[in-house]
Amino acid sequence: MKRRSAQRADEPASRLKPQDCHHSSPAADQRCWRLAACPVGVGPAQAANNAQDLIKAFTGGKAATEAKVKLDLPEIAENGNTVPMTVTVESPMTEASHVTEVLVLADGNPNAGVATFHFSPASGVAEANTRIRLATTQNIIAVAKMNDGSFVTASKQVKVTIGGCGG
Repeated sequence: MKRRSAQRADEPASRLKPQDCHHSSPAADQRCWRLAACPVGVGPAQAANNAQDLIKAFTGGKAATEAKVKLDLPEIAENGNTVPMTVTVESPMTEASHVTEVLVLADGNPNAGVATFHFSPASGVAEANTRIRLATTQNIIAVAKMNDGSFVTASKQVKVTIGGCGG
């Protein structure tokens, strides 16, 4: 990683030089410099992961049991930019017993929230497929809310060989 000079807070961004940026490619450095969009003196975003806060907000502080949720992800993702994922929750999907929401989190991404899927008995099956972006090797967590107010969860580790949203 390049060493960057510190910039005073009152120094105009127009004084930025291309060497002050530190993106993954020279073209990105040039775009950043031309747009005066790169905050000098600050390294790449290293935000604290908010996975536990999101789970607590989703469940209202209730404990989720490990059952009924299945995460289908590759053990090794050759490219973190596009990782296929399927989340399935065992449920009869009747008016009396069904899944209402599924929250998917990635505990190694700067922002843990990946997706929230909404279901009803009319859905027929509680399953969703998508592709997700992963910064590094990490756990993917799915928490499902049932119509009776209970929560079920599952997690799976995915090893990322080429970084997606951070490296």
